[in-house]
Amino acid sequence: MPTYAYACKDCGHAFEIVQSFSDSSLTSCPECEGTLRKKFNSVGVVFKGSGFYRTDSRDSKGSSVSPAPAAAPAAPAPAAAAN
Repeated sequence: MPTYAYACKDCGHAFEIVQSFSDSSLTSCPECEGTLRKKFNSVGVVFKGSGFYRTDSRDSKGSSVSPAPAAAPAAPAPAAAAN
């Protein structure tokens, strides 16, 4: 369950509470019965490693990036000399 931060508009009391997604937001301060506001914090998401490029999860048919050219065929082996 997520933790939500609230602050009172009247007395400034700030606190955090664990609530379910289906629970209603709190509206009254537990200290002074004033009006509460929900505080929103930035989310610290860090993507590490490979696999976060636009083309990593797509097939080459729908991609606008052309696939790497195929390697040139190897030169045929020289014929054995007849004695």
